[in-house]
Order: sequence, then structure tokens, then C-alpha cells
Amino acid sequence: MGQRNKGAAQGRNGRAYPAHSMRVRHGVNQGDALAGPDDVCVGDIYQLDRSAAGLRLCLAWVDGQAIAAEGSDIGRVGELLGAIARYTLMADDGTRIELSMITADWPEPRLFLLPLSPIAAGVDYQLLQVEAADALSAAPNIDPICVSFGHGTRITMADGTLRAIEHLRTGDLVLTRDHGPQAVRWIGRATLRAIGALAPVVISAGTLGNAGDLVLSQHHRLFLYQRDRLPGVTTAEVLIQARDLIDEDMIFRREGGFVDYFSLVFDGHEIIYAEGVPVESLLVTDAVLERLPGEIATGVRAHFPGLRQTQHLGTEPQRPLNPGLPARLGKGSGARA
Repeated sequence: MGQRNKGAAQGRNGRAYPAHSMRVRHGVNQGDALAGPDDVCVGDIYQLDRSAAGLRLCLAWVDGQAIAAEGSDIGRVGELLGAIARYTLMADDGTRIELSMITADWPEPRLFLLPLSPIAAGVDYQLLQVEAADALSAAPNIDPICVSFGHGTRITMADGTLRAIEHLRTGDLVLTRDHGPQAVRWIGRATLRAIGALAPVVISAGTLGNAGDLVLSQHHRLFLYQRDRLPGVTTAEVLIQARDLIDEDMIFRREGGFVDYFSLVFDGHEIIYAEGVPVESLLVTDAVLERLPGEIATGVRAHFPGLRQTQHLGTEPQRPLNPGLPARLGKGSGARA
């Protein structure tokens, strides 16, 4: 490390934590910080300290190698950043997260944890798998997260009527699965290039009992009821990212041009109904905000300084999913009444 490079491209931003801020609460290595692949024990229960200070990590790549970019709190600009391990953990509610352990020489030689999916402080996570790594991949580890609806998506209001999302206003009452009518606190809007992680997923009308085409961002999660349990999933109700339902037939990614995205924020993380299908609202946490598209993240921070929501409980199955899952869920899938 310490080598400087020029001509870096394809920068990405994330938030990383000192490795010592995540320790074993229960297990063989109780009290120890998350360590390298040879010094951890699968099955141990870890928790990120509530007082953990996340540091801004700005990355760029040169010839497939990750370097620290301008504005990063970790590593000097141009310093090569290495990775020594990748971890998969699961919370009690079934939510799976992945972490990459990276090394940097600045502000001092130390280890950092880069969440590759949103992580919550003060929550127990069981270590499921650890893999050694010798490089920080330029694959979509910290691509932007976008939890938004496409233009024209119809949202179920408190009175049961459907309204196109672009016609919603702050204060409108929307029907939620768990808390009845809830007022919209904020509506974010962004026009983005429909490429890569920001290209929308189209769920064709009727695939999940939806009256019209349901257009969502790839990371948007649907709350579905399975008639047949997925292997290894103990509950009938599951949260599934739209991108994990793609079958290239009735559910596909639409890439090219631009897409108008709309995000909804309520007082809490809610399950609402879009084209009759239960889906999540935007979850407001530090980890999510770090990876939102700039226009949406800036709006949330400006309107809700200090707002930190708790994720709605639900089981999120391990990927990859069965390619036949959409058919197995079938028409009329949705939350159990």
C-alpha cells in the first residue's frame, strides 16, 4: 500500500467503521473485535457499537485496483486499499448483511469494515460465512442504493383509491400494512440515467397480482406471502429485492435513457401498496443515506436531520433465488390480511 496512482475512474462512496467497533457479544471469541479469516468463529454473535463513528470512504479504480479518492477519510489520495476478508452475517429477523474488511495506512495502519449492505448499530448479527480476499472488488459492492418508484406507479391511499405517485403531496394519507393510514412526510424526486444499478425493474401487470406494470428501483424490496416456503426460510412472509425476482420474461430490467424516480418517507419504515403489491417505503438510516443517489440523499438530510428509522421486520431469503420464484409466488401474492 501507499503507492499513488493517477487516472482513476468510476468513483464510489461508502461509509466504513474501524474493525474494533464490531465485537462478539456471545460466542467462542466473546469480547473480541471482528478479526481476519483465521481468527473468527462461525456462529459467534457480533454487534456494531452504537457509538461507532463511520468514516467516509471514497473509492476509485485503476486497472481493477481500488485506491482512495479525493474526500476520503480513509487512506491518502491515491493509496492502494487492500481487502483481506468478506463476511456474511444474519440478524435475528433473517436480514443478511455482508461486510468487507479492508486495510489502509492512513490515518494509521489499521483495519476497517465496509458494509456492502445496510447495517444497524446495536443489532445482533450471527457470523454465517467468512471468505479470504486479496483485493477490493470493483463489482457493485457499494453501488448506489435506490429505493424508489417509477413515474406513474399507483399508490393505495387511506380511502382505498389509487393515485399516481407523481400526484402525491406531503401530508396525504397512505394506507400502510401495519399502521393503517399514515401521512407522507416527504417525497423525493430524481431523474437518473437508467443504467447499471440505477436501471429500473419492470414487473409486468398480473405477475404478482398487480393491476398495472410495477416499476421499481432494483434495491426496492417487495413484501410477499409465499404459498410454498422457500428452502431455508422459516416464515411465509418475505422481503425480496426487485432485482432478485428478475426472470427476463415477466420481470425484467429496463436499461437505457432516463427514469424519473420518486421516494416516499413516513415517520417510520412502512409497508405500503403500489399497484396493489406491498412494498417498502424509504428506510432512513446512516448506512442507506450514504448510498442513496445524491439528489435524494440531500433532500432527506435537509428535511430530517437526525431521523434514524428501524427496519421493518421480515425474512430476507439468501440469494441466489430459484429462477422460478415469481411463478411459485403466483398471482395474488401479497401480505396476509
